[in-house]
Amino acid sequence: MTLRHVEEQCFKVLMVCATFLILGSLFAVIGVILVKGAGALSLSMITQTSKGGYYLGKEGGVLNAIVGSLYLALGATAASLLLSLPIAFCLQREYMKKRTANMVRLLLDVLWGVPSIIYGVFGFTVMLFLGLRASLLGGIAALTLLELPIMIRAIDEVLQMVPRELKETSYTLGATRYETMFKVVTRQILPGIVSAVILAFGRGIGDAASILFTAGYTDHIPYSLLDPVASLPLAVFFQMGTPFPEVQERAYASALILLIIVLLLTVSSRLFSRRFSKFVIR
Repeated sequence: MTLRHVEEQCFKVLMVCATFLILGSLFAVIGVILVKGAGALSLSMITQTSKGGYYLGKEGGVLNAIVGSLYLALGATAASLLLSLPIAFCLQREYMKKRTANMVRLLLDVLWGVPSIIYGVFGFTVMLFLGLRASLLGGIAALTLLELPIMIRAIDEVLQMVPRELKETSYTLGATRYETMFKVVTRQILPGIVSAVILAFGRGIGDAASILFTAGYTDHIPYSLLDPVASLPLAVFFQMGTPFPEVQERAYASALILLIIVLLLTVSSRLFSRRFSKFVIR
């Protein structure tokens, strides 16, 4: 056996080991949450808000955190999508020089790696300057800043995979750059847009640091954008910080609820993505 074949076999073994390590870690996390959280999960926990003594082990639930997390993540994801699409389109060669576009992409990659607590502190500073208190609006704004670079770069990568011949064919038929981009290319990248939305949504609904100062926390469901709002990540954090074992078990149950929400939305997005795949040119 030659040195090249030995090297190839070694890398195959390393790839298999890395795959099993990642899958094993994933199943270990899910298993721990299921084992420790399934017993504490109940209907009242999902359908009731936190009572006065909930964090002391008394009755109540995390409905306020479930609704709050959905408000925050859906609002931020919708805002990020509205901003990301035109920005990602502008990064293409039809609208921006390659050197400038690469510089913008580099800055977006840097923003992607910025810790979420930085976005929270920045948002909190802006809110103090404007005289605003912690609220649903502040949380959505902070999460939007967090999700923007993720969604822009994800959509940008999908746009770069669109065959150039498809655009040239559209131009040949008399379509403008605007019509080509928004009527032809957008259909082509619909599955990629769905994946970008889910990627950003998953980051937003699971983040706690960016909304710790900007969204606040409350035992009630918000009725306006200026009301404080609870979230499941912070509910897990506060419950794990109590000295009561039954409340700590509820923290795992809250994490299980968060996991189920993300799983359901991911499966739904994949179904929609398959439906839109008929527009994709292979």
